[in-house]
Amino acid sequence: MSKARFVGVIEVGKARASVHVVDLDQIGIVASRTRQNAVQRGSPYPHFDTDALWAFFCESLAELSRGQRIDALSVTTHGATAALVDGAGDLALPVMDYEFTGPEVLSAEYDAVRPDFAEGYSPRLPAGLNLGAQLFWQARRFPEAFARTRWILPYPQYWSFRLTGTPAAEMGSLAYHTDLWDFGTDLYSSLVMREGWVERMPEVCRPDTCLGLTSPAVTARCGFTRAIPVFSGIQDANATLLAHLLKREQPFAVVSSQVWVVVSAPGGDLEGLDPSRDTLVSIDAFGRHVPVSRFMGGREWDNLTGGLAVDPSPATVARVLDQKIMLLPSLTEGSGPFQNHHARWTVPRDRLDTETLNVVASFYLALMTAECLRLVGAEGPIVLEGRFAFNTCYGSMLAAATGRKVQPNRRGASGTVVGAALLARMEPPLEPPTEAISPPPPGYAEYAAIWRKRA
Repeated sequence: MSKARFVGVIEVGKARASVHVVDLDQIGIVASRTRQNAVQRGSPYPHFDTDALWAFFCESLAELSRGQRIDALSVTTHGATAALVDGAGDLALPVMDYEFTGPEVLSAEYDAVRPDFAEGYSPRLPAGLNLGAQLFWQARRFPEAFARTRWILPYPQYWSFRLTGTPAAEMGSLAYHTDLWDFGTDLYSSLVMREGWVERMPEVCRPDTCLGLTSPAVTARCGFTRAIPVFSGIQDANATLLAHLLKREQPFAVVSSQVWVVVSAPGGDLEGLDPSRDTLVSIDAFGRHVPVSRFMGGREWDNLTGGLAVDPSPATVARVLDQKIMLLPSLTEGSGPFQNHHARWTVPRDRLDTETLNVVASFYLALMTAECLRLVGAEGPIVLEGRFAFNTCYGSMLAAATGRKVQPNRRGASGTVVGAALLARMEPPLEPPTEAISPPPPGYAEYAAIWRKRA
């Protein structure tokens, strides 16, 4: 197979789904199509509309391929999600929304059998954020459907399966706060063995494994002139990390900011991680263990600001710093580094204008990120990926709080999409280095120190 240049990337985020064509020579997105990824609230539980997503993916690939060469296909999705597929290749049950709280009714029973932190490096999380808890609940609530399940597929590999008909699983998706992976043996966990799920688990591979070619039906539906190679796929935070693993020396940290703010610290310390503060361990694209911490920062930003980013005046920033106007953690309870804290404002929120609220929210998210970095022992430069890379207040406060070099990646193509595309060509991307944020004035560091003391 010749070297892939133009890679079609299926991207499934919690809020939106997209299809992109990435030019790996230029590290840029040539074309994209995007739609909302709304959760279906009907029976049997909140779930994703995989039929609508599949139709969108095929239609988008057909449209994009008419005017653009596509050499390979790759997939990246959010985590905490799996598809139960029967022997005919259809879903035995709908793909569950991980925010559904139904699995919590079996919390006591699940807690009695889930692996401890030393085995699975996964904190106990609410709702269905532990993938094992989803499967445990589905097996007991729908025993007949679960018995029909031939394959339990991580979400990226479900879409690769739809493209090729080949079942697979990759360690990054299996290990990311799932309770399904034993980090001591790098095999399926004691939970998988105890529950008898191992016979439903597919062969484990790296995310850059070529699973084969698009099936004849997919090739025809997408209007491809030939069958296209399909790579296994990767969880979104690991996709964001991949480009930096290919071109940087450890240690460093990558902050991926979408619905979740995920801090990955290659070369960080696995010892001393605190499951009560939402620290965990992931497995990167090369099979190496990486300490991770996270909080639901993108969701919190949207709830605080309506998703509206403004460019605040220097006077507004100075007033927030001088008056120590703060939001203290935590808006999202049950996850993140301050799980049992209730959010507190030092000034009533309804007294803050839009510009001031933007600054306070940006500082809050930066200081939450700094705490996440501290918890995983991150060292070296900090790379910002995603929506907060463009937020200057966030970047300046993060630099002040950590005392480290902060490099926002403001290229046009997102790190997640580029990382997924790189599965087809595991080479360091040729792109200009990112410039570090200028050291902020002393008032930032003073604000950060007071915030952390109060938090």
